[in-house]
Amino acid sequence: MNFEGKVGIVTGAGSGIGAAVASGFAQRGGKVIIADYDSGSAERVAQSINAAGGRAIALRTDVKQQADLDRMIGAAVDAFGRVDFLHNNAYSFAFPPSGVWRMPDDAWEHHLNIGLTSCFRAIRAVIPVMTRQGSGAIVNTASISGLFADPGSMPYNAVKAALINMTRTVACEVGRFGIRANCVCPGVIATGATGPSLEVAEIRDAAVAQIPLGRIGSPEEIASVVLFLASDLASFVTGAAYVVDGGQTLTTGNVFSRFVELEPPA
Repeated sequence: MNFEGKVGIVTGAGSGIGAAVASGFAQRGGKVIIADYDSGSAERVAQSINAAGGRAIALRTDVKQQADLDRMIGAAVDAFGRVDFLHNNAYSFAFPPSGVWRMPDDAWEHHLNIGLTSCFRAIRAVIPVMTRQGSGAIVNTASISGLFADPGSMPYNAVKAALINMTRTVACEVGRFGIRANCVCPGVIATGATGPSLEVAEIRDAAVAQIPLGRIGSPEEIASVVLFLASDLASFVTGAAYVVDGGQTLTTGNVFSRFVELEPPA
């Protein structure tokens, strides 16, 4: 993967998957906008990239605001002249899980705005730039929670499911302009959002038990797939939802399977 001469924008790039994607893009020669609501985190990632010889600009961005998204796209064009890669990755879990009958409107609207509307608006803003170039790659961070249900997390499930199908629709619409759109569906990944829960031994052990590879994933492992989709190596890939979960969603969860002893081959 070579991103020499390419320009990328990554939202939620101040930590976790976004930081790994931005750093990987820069390490491979790309110039990148580090967009994050936390300006301090964005600056730290940008400074790390620049210190390593890359080129990055930190930009405080509230993805729930159209003006901030327009400014984000404009900053990339003003600084580097183009936008080759947009990674819609920002997210925030501001409400505790609960049954739908107790889910407040605020929780629904928060998930909808930060997880879906923001992606729609960012895509809408970047398409004219990519169309003028005749090329571009959009990658959205969805989730295996967009493929299956998680009790207590209905807004998140709904938003991620919608994001997957929105990605497919965008791919259908913009392919003729030389633009590709794909998404990744991570499983359990060790990030700042999941860290506190995974520090609880009971939760971590239960999560690992569901994953055939027997471990929690890293942000860098998701970043590798995102960067593949952003690169020319994926030049004929569009509208795809890549599951990156260590095999967590391979099984039906059939309770009887838990009692089958599978000995290693001799």
